[in-house]
Amino acid sequence: MSVIQKIRTKYAKLAGGVIALALVAFILMDALSSRSGNLFGEDTSVVKVNGEEIDYIAYSQRTKDYEILYGSSQTIDDNFRAQLNSMALEELIKEQLVAEQAEKLGLTVTEAEKKDMIYGNDPDAGVKNYQAFQNPDTKMFDPQYVKLFEQQVDQLDPTGKARQHWETYKSYILRSALSKKYNTLFNAAVYMPKFLVEARAKQQASMANIDFVSLNYEMVSDEEVKLTDADYKKYMEEHKAEYSNEEETRSMEYVAFNVLPAAEDTARALGVLNEVKEEFATTADVESFVNRNSEEPFNAAYLMKADYKSLYADSVYKMPVGTVFGPVYENEEYKLVKVLDKKMYPDSVKCRHILIKTADRGQAVLEDSIAKKKIDSVAAAIKAGAPFAEMVQKYSDDAGSKETAGEYTFPFAQKNSLVKEFSDFVFENKPGQTTIVKVESNGYSGYHYIEILNHGQYNEALKLAVISKQLYAGDETENEVYAKATEFAGNSTSAKAFDDEINKNKFQKLVADNIKVADFTVYGIGPSRDVIKWMYKAEVGDVSPVFQLTGKYVVAKLTSIRKKGMMELDTVLRTNIEPIVKSRKKSEILAKKYEGKKSLAEIATAAGVQVTTLDSIRGNNSFTPAAGYAPKIVGYSFYDGLKPNTLSKPILEQTGVYFITVKARYSKPEQDTTFVTRERQMMQMEARNTISSQITELLKNKAKLKYNPENF
Repeated sequence: MSVIQKIRTKYAKLAGGVIALALVAFILMDALSSRSGNLFGEDTSVVKVNGEEIDYIAYSQRTKDYEILYGSSQTIDDNFRAQLNSMALEELIKEQLVAEQAEKLGLTVTEAEKKDMIYGNDPDAGVKNYQAFQNPDTKMFDPQYVKLFEQQVDQLDPTGKARQHWETYKSYILRSALSKKYNTLFNAAVYMPKFLVEARAKQQASMANIDFVSLNYEMVSDEEVKLTDADYKKYMEEHKAEYSNEEETRSMEYVAFNVLPAAEDTARALGVLNEVKEEFATTADVESFVNRNSEEPFNAAYLMKADYKSLYADSVYKMPVGTVFGPVYENEEYKLVKVLDKKMYPDSVKCRHILIKTADRGQAVLEDSIAKKKIDSVAAAIKAGAPFAEMVQKYSDDAGSKETAGEYTFPFAQKNSLVKEFSDFVFENKPGQTTIVKVESNGYSGYHYIEILNHGQYNEALKLAVISKQLYAGDETENEVYAKATEFAGNSTSAKAFDDEINKNKFQKLVADNIKVADFTVYGIGPSRDVIKWMYKAEVGDVSPVFQLTGKYVVAKLTSIRKKGMMELDTVLRTNIEPIVKSRKKSEILAKKYEGKKSLAEIATAAGVQVTTLDSIRGNNSFTPAAGYAPKIVGYSFYDGLKPNTLSKPILEQTGVYFITVKARYSKPEQDTTFVTRERQMMQMEARNTISSQITELLKNKAKLKYNPENF
């Protein structure tokens, strides 16, 4: 005891100091490791919008929200997740911009409005369309189901996913309210004055008949065209809007080393199936065997040949029961298929029913014993001669079938999606037979009185067992491809070395152009945030390390940095616009060649082409039957400066140089007296749609955005 006391006395202060240091270290570690920590003032934003930070935590939560909303209806793979990340970031930026404008305008969404949007009699459209809030009898939105759902959702779905989805969706509706109200301000202000409507009506009524000659650009060989930087820059200057960056973009060249299954990988997948084939043919417990050996679970459904989507359907449907087909390769998998059973089924069933519910969405409707007596009475009355349709109207709880006298027609492909007790009876029994079945499914229960009216054509249906093995590259193949990519990256110590290695090994050089800092995907290689991060740290000419992406390795070289504003003429841009600039140069050569000709006939004779007639051109339609998309031809056809029966100057269109002569101009005004009203409504709707789709994008273009790619 004295030794212990001595230790306590002598080392108490030291122990206390150690504990204090440990606590400080723990706090520091937590702060340094946390994205949201800012003990030392590190930047935790993903983007600053006009100086206001959007924090990593808010961005991370928004991406999770999107995964919850979309994950309930589809599989979220890497490609789709990249789209959701991009959508989340874009939404956060635009919400911030709208909030700034709303504050200046004094625009708010009150708590009362928010409540009405969710629980009111006329809520937000998103609430009305939410499946859980539709009355099963009327198939229409019923506001009482909203709160009922919130009260009972945990009992209906103990996993919590249904509540999570609804709460996330509700948050989405509420946070979208301010943007909707902001858009409404502009939409409500749209009005088309009479003079604009009349001008459009005049344009639509204007008609013209012309003759033209078309000189295709192919009439000038590429060797005749010499392009200079001045030609490219002149074109870019004339089309500033197209060649100006709203934000900085970067471009790269890259080599992709695809990881594809090799011969030994195929042999491995086939080997597994060949090993189990004999046992598969003889095993008694097929379901367990499939679930142990296959990458897809056992499915006991019967399939008709028309519903079996396989290249090998003909072969499979000729096999006797108990035989095994394969292994065969299909949809990136090797498969064994065993025929378990064959039956004749109708390809459709027409039946009618009466439903007495005992529960609806987990809520008790009627005691089971009372419901059973009620359905028995209905059945007895029908057998005694009571009209079926009359009994449907009086007693059935399936409001959706009241207009059809309780009748439904189900194709065989729908058999497995119906409640089993119902489905088994109508497909397994004969027309004229009746029964009473009790069903329980997803919070609904009750008794059905069913009568089979008729069956469609009988076809053979097979019950199949399938063992599948996906074909993928094994570790050895993966390592070989990685080694190849690493060797290439190691030898590519400079931009020149990168190009030399490509030429020496005859690799394919690919291009990724106009990549923005906030992008999540590079076209051609898929989700690739790490690649984009590298691009925005690198300098022109830098070569990247090896990036591991889904199914491939990538090594890249940064080729250009295009700052905000007018683009510089770099190699990639030059390549992209060369065909356009070359066509312009050819048009100048063609125009000069036929300069001085007095008529279309002279030009046609000199060029060896025909004069074409084009009648009934409308002033509001840029597409013409003979010349295709030709807005300039249409414009010149109604240009007052081009007098009838005179030769136009050369007109440059996408496909060539045109010369036209206007033969006649006339008008076919709209005769309908309601035209002006309808046209005004149409123009206002077009304007509103344009505003709705572009207003937040315009705010974004004018905003100061500073991205922090490290925190994406």
